[in-house]
Amino acid sequence: MLLAQGFMVRRKAQLLPEPVGARTGRAGSGPLLRVLIAGDSSAAGVGVATQDQALSGAIVAGLAHDFTVDWRLEAATGNTTRDTLNRLRQVEDPFDVAVTALGVNDVTRGRSRAQFMAQQRALLAQLTGPLQARCIVVSGVPQMERFPALPQPLAWVLGQQAARLDAGLQEVAGKFPQAHHLSTDLPDDPALAAPDGYHPGALLYDLWAKQILQVIRDQVRARI
Repeated sequence: MLLAQGFMVRRKAQLLPEPVGARTGRAGSGPLLRVLIAGDSSAAGVGVATQDQALSGAIVAGLAHDFTVDWRLEAATGNTTRDTLNRLRQVEDPFDVAVTALGVNDVTRGRSRAQFMAQQRALLAQLTGPLQARCIVVSGVPQMERFPALPQPLAWVLGQQAARLDAGLQEVAGKFPQAHHLSTDLPDDPALAAPDGYHPGALLYDLWAKQILQVIRDQVRARI
């Protein structure tokens, strides 16, 4: 049944493009803050039309009130933790703040909790080592049982695995003083999802960004 449901979800899935718009830039005024946003399709902003409406746009707009924000988006549809790690190994510029959004593709690709934890540990080591990030917001693995596009019992099964990986993610983040795990406890309202029932819509990106911004402001005051 699960295999059949998975096949039907893939066959009927509405494939939304990544939003148009800049993926690097500078905005605002004040002290310089170098910001990296990295991850999968949710980090890339799938579900909205432009990057201004996406997670990156909301984060940059929020920080630009207090900082000169030098920002960069390194994200792509389908990225797993390992894909993102490989991508960031090609990045040379340092950052003050990093935001990650990963986990859904690790769930659907069958990563075990141990594999996911090892890859996340390597990712955080890359961010805090070569990339010098002093504040990292680690977005929790989404609660996949709440995705409108997923039927039962597939949604429940994927949700259970997502919860296992998220518990591992919290454990890994706890080993890095620069990192803060942010639980994805957002409103359970299908109307906030994108038309595909799988990605956030503009309002959900905005709500998610507000939670991230609060963590960044708290951490920046303490660390930077």
